[in-house]
Amino acid sequence: MTAGFGASKGYSYFDRLIKNPSDEFSDLEGLCLSKVLPNLTTLNLATSGSNSLQHLGHIRERLPKQDAEVFGLVVMTTGGNDLIHWYGATLPQEGAMYGATLAQAHPWIDNYERRLEAMFTAIEERFPGGCAIFVADIYDPSDGVGDPESTWALPRWPDCLKIVSAYNVALRRVASTHDSVHVVPVHDAFLGHGIHCRQIWRSHYDWRDPHYWYFENIEDPNDRGYDALRRIFLREIAAHRQELTTAGVREPK
Repeated sequence: MTAGFGASKGYSYFDRLIKNPSDEFSDLEGLCLSKVLPNLTTLNLATSGSNSLQHLGHIRERLPKQDAEVFGLVVMTTGGNDLIHWYGATLPQEGAMYGATLAQAHPWIDNYERRLEAMFTAIEERFPGGCAIFVADIYDPSDGVGDPESTWALPRWPDCLKIVSAYNVALRRVASTHDSVHVVPVHDAFLGHGIHCRQIWRSHYDWRDPHYWYFENIEDPNDRGYDALRRIFLREIAAHRQELTTAGVREPK
């Protein structure tokens, strides 16, 4: 997601956080980080298709330690590919657990929690001048129904919602122990925009915007979804603007 797979060029959530595209929606004109952070520089380390087992290594090997005058504004997504790969084509395993039972996944969930702790700590260590980490929780393309078999070719996964929930609980638990980490509520915002988005009888049906926000692979957003992601991240960043101002980051107008 942070790499922007499924987005048109320049329209990923990372791109749109930084700079408005030329055909920006009127309600978002001028609402981007480069407008309020004139000294902003960017680095995107995301790798499409990677899982959380790889992310800790990416941080340790590819994120350089910054000068003390630098404040880090970090956006990240991690864990989603752990769940959906490899679409049930292989037996469930850590990092590709599609089809696993909750009992089978318990040790993998525990390991995910430990990796998150190591990831957040590693990021903080690389920003001696301070940082704010905004990490998305994991969405559910089934809109809370838990029936991936109703899509193009995915096999049944009876425990999918339980495992998604357990991953999100683990993420929030680790985030709560780090003052620098803020969970971006993507899961709830995307409900009603997955494979059942047009079914008006569903509890998460969105009358204001009954549209599909996912790419054809179901695991990444489409352009509409990336726009929504950008908005959710911006709202969460703005909600913590006082903390960022205290840390020396210019307050958004």
